[in-house]
Amino acid sequence: MTEPTPSTPVADSVSTDATPVVERGSAATETKRTDPDTDVSTRSARSTTEAATHTDVSTRFARSTTETKRTETTLFRFATAGSVDDGKSTLVGRLLHDAKAILADQLEQVAATSRQRGFAHGEFDFALLTDGLRAEREQGITIDVAYRYFATDRRSFILADCPGHVQYTRNMVTGSATADAVIVLVDARKGIVEQTRRHLAVGSLLRVAHVIVAVNKIDLVDFDENVFVGIELEAARVAEQLGLHGVHVLPVSALEGDNIVDRSDRTPWYEGPTLIDLLETLPTTVEAAETASALRLPVQLVLRPQGGLSPDVADPERFRDFRGFAGRIAAGVVHVGDAVDVFPGGHRTTVTGIHVAGSETDAAAAPQSVTLTLADEIDAARGAVIAASGTVPAGRTEAVVELFQLDARPTAPGARVLVKHGTATVQALVAEIVDRRDLETLGHHPADALAVNEIGRVRLRFAAPLPLEPYAVSRDGGSLVLIHPADGATLAAATVVD
Repeated sequence: MTEPTPSTPVADSVSTDATPVVERGSAATETKRTDPDTDVSTRSARSTTEAATHTDVSTRFARSTTETKRTETTLFRFATAGSVDDGKSTLVGRLLHDAKAILADQLEQVAATSRQRGFAHGEFDFALLTDGLRAEREQGITIDVAYRYFATDRRSFILADCPGHVQYTRNMVTGSATADAVIVLVDARKGIVEQTRRHLAVGSLLRVAHVIVAVNKIDLVDFDENVFVGIELEAARVAEQLGLHGVHVLPVSALEGDNIVDRSDRTPWYEGPTLIDLLETLPTTVEAAETASALRLPVQLVLRPQGGLSPDVADPERFRDFRGFAGRIAAGVVHVGDAVDVFPGGHRTTVTGIHVAGSETDAAAAPQSVTLTLADEIDAARGAVIAASGTVPAGRTEAVVELFQLDARPTAPGARVLVKHGTATVQALVAEIVDRRDLETLGHHPADALAVNEIGRVRLRFAAPLPLEPYAVSRDGGSLVLIHPADGATLAAATVVD
């Protein structure tokens, strides 16, 4: 299943090198909320009146009623993952329920199904709110990635509920590839298990900016602080081993709602932020792309209306020779008058116009979809990249990539594939399987091929140059998709290593 919104990674990861490996967050009381303009570690108390207002969940999570309000909120993408039966779908369902993001008729249907499953009157099986496939409902597991949308006063969210079974690890890769954060659930009774390490390893390889370890079912261990501390220490050890920084660990009960939205009085020993506090305040990768990256605009379409103008177009002569380059800004900001370079060819020119949603503007930023007009007539088509002057990467015909095998057909040397990079698609050859990853330790082992769900380093050769960048520098510039040339199936996802 693919995400029903543009899913190309659009930003480089947020640097967290100066952040401690694991954080609990800072002290907070029940009436404290994280300020949207400050870090969770420097949260300030709200006024008594404001705090009282936030005590009401329906007020706290009131949906925006105007378009202006909606545009002022930022979009935050996050995924949930973890071992089987750790409570991922239940946590997401609880979040949606408390956010008032469930339609009344859907809630009635879930209530009826919950009663059939033995839940008491008035209680819900929250997992039903996300386990949408019939097979998932029958088996009580999540097979495909389930995408859901909701909003709070501070942010709009896209969440991806990823599978927990080992055979569906490829779906976790799909759900996390564009995420700003990943929530990895841990059963408080079991601690960190092999599949937990696997999901943390995938998060590390995908360079997800924020990792939240939610120690779920804390109620089933009587809210024992010692149990939580033990898991917290193990999470710190694994995070250090995998090179993860700024990992947040918190105790929750998805079923009971402890520390999901409201602070639990049953964990007085935990003084860090609640789950929603973190989700509302962690910086997005799009924000980082806008402020810290040079312009990257993969050209999706060249617009030349010419004789196709309708009679009702105002001032049709103005568009008679119009030539615009349309696409979605992957990174950075563009202004009218900016000098830009175009790949391939290296042509340097100047931006003369920016069109967004049919209107002209002076500037645009990631992740807006725009149409640019340029000062010179350049030879550029779909697949070209417009970049800030002097920043275009050199075209490459070979690269070593970290490959995530998604298709049941293994990837082996000699395989001919199509490679999609941004809006460009080129023929490619699998020249070499360098090695296979051990997802327990991230160690490397020799391999002749990569089977489904396996991850390894592969050397690719391209029929035409591509402006590749290391994935560590740019999630967009370093992302590739391998496609079967005969049937169009997605074979693998890949990230540029060097």
